[in-house]
Amino acid sequence: MAGYGQFCPIAKTMEVLDERWTVLIVRELLCGSHHFNELRRGVPKMSPALLSKRLRGLARAGIVVRLDEGNRIRYELTPGGRALEPVVMALGAWGVQWRSRLGEEDYDPTLLMWDVHRNLDLAQMPTGRVVLGFRFPDVEAAHREWWIVVAAGAVDLCDFDPGFPVTVGVEADLPTLVHIWRGDRTWAAALRRGDLRLEGSAEARGALPRWLTLSRFASVPREAPVGG
Repeated sequence: MAGYGQFCPIAKTMEVLDERWTVLIVRELLCGSHHFNELRRGVPKMSPALLSKRLRGLARAGIVVRLDEGNRIRYELTPGGRALEPVVMALGAWGVQWRSRLGEEDYDPTLLMWDVHRNLDLAQMPTGRVVLGFRFPDVEAAHREWWIVVAAGAVDLCDFDPGFPVTVGVEADLPTLVHIWRGDRTWAAALRRGDLRLEGSAEARGALPRWLTLSRFASVPREAPVGG
């Protein structure tokens, strides 16, 4: 993008970060995505061509380095890229506190499940295979059902039935689980109201909230929007 023509360090920073999707790509790298397909799952509404273009721009800016692993490319943040973590986290905290209202277009099952699957507390989970099934009745059939499979320390997210018995099944409208994940609602309140339904043994159902950690922004206090 064209520069601002200012010596102000904020202007120089925004020359790198001000392009659409760029900060979200940095967010994904900070969250542990390193390969192109992983990054795509974290920004599912971004075209592959634009993602490639933004990654090249971040590499030119010294934010990202491309590492050739032979059969695929790995993307890593440089020291300068990793130094953006408090900036990106501050933006997220501000967004929760001051931009907490969501529109219908903001409820994305692909991003939700990608976030959920990479934020499990594996130390709280039993040994052996654990399968979590999620069903969103209000979502189109292609994205209605998801499975998370945990085995031998590896976590896989599937949008097709992996064929294993489900340890705990979760059924809820998409907005309900999004707001639980964000920390706007609690598991207990959603269960009491019948907005969240669980299937599985009583032990597994009771343990599920310990297995699924919430968004790192869940504890940020919300402010009432100006004007009510």
